[in-house]
Amino acid sequence: MNAPAQIDLDQTTNNPTPSDLDIIVRDERFNRESTPKRWWAGDAFGTAWHNALSATFPRGEAFFIEAVKAHREGTPPKLAAEIRAFVKQEINHTREHIAFNRLAADSGYDIEAIDQRVKEMLELTKGRPAIANLAVTMALEHYTAMMAHEFLANPAHFENADPEVRDMWRWHAVEEVEHKGVAYDTWNHATKDWSGWKAWRVRSLVMLTVTGRFFKNRWTDSINLLAQDGITGWKARWGLLKYLTVTPGVVRRIFPAWLSYFKPNFHPWDHDDRELIKLYEGEFSDALMPAE
Repeated sequence: MNAPAQIDLDQTTNNPTPSDLDIIVRDERFNRESTPKRWWAGDAFGTAWHNALSATFPRGEAFFIEAVKAHREGTPPKLAAEIRAFVKQEINHTREHIAFNRLAADSGYDIEAIDQRVKEMLELTKGRPAIANLAVTMALEHYTAMMAHEFLANPAHFENADPEVRDMWRWHAVEEVEHKGVAYDTWNHATKDWSGWKAWRVRSLVMLTVTGRFFKNRWTDSINLLAQDGITGWKARWGLLKYLTVTPGVVRRIFPAWLSYFKPNFHPWDHDDRELIKLYEGEFSDALMPAE
């Protein structure tokens, strides 16, 4: 009964953020012109899922920025620099998803309800301890990193998508992989006086809560967007489930990475996937800007 309290969980990790990692800000712009309505290979299910994700990003990434910035005091110089670069990357992501969402709306999709619900959910975080917001940010950053890895490692996800939209998601994915350890390292700094057991328990419980809400809300949003495309009932539910778990099956494919989050000494850089960044960094080299 009392065994868990006796477990000594060290907060240190064997594979922290690589010392030679540089977080680079790539100031790209996309989707300023017309984009096909069903941009994901003409498929309504992939389009709905990614449109639902994108609709949450402007407010969500602003939340991430503030959650990390709230704990930057006293951070080591390297982490402080990474936080500054993280903020600049996320600001650019927000700008580009605002432009993308505007095109989705111009194509006839009503995504205002998604944005409004995100706004209402974020209102509930006001007055909450700042460390709670950081724990949520850390969990959601793990989601973005998992999906980013999958999108870059398996080009089939966007192989037949509209080229400019595909480039935006790849650009976003590169930077999500690159800064995947920032929120986690900030958490380790902010909770350095906690016991390993407490830090592990809190981040694990928060991940479970975030996971339930993430899939419930994205599923609801996607089903609503599919209804706007005239796809309802079992056809909508089966088609979306097949997209997420069979082909291309992004949820099925990220499950092992999700499970790894619950390891006592987990760190996002336990898996060094910087080779994925190198595959695409040349495409964005003309848009590099100083991170400082």
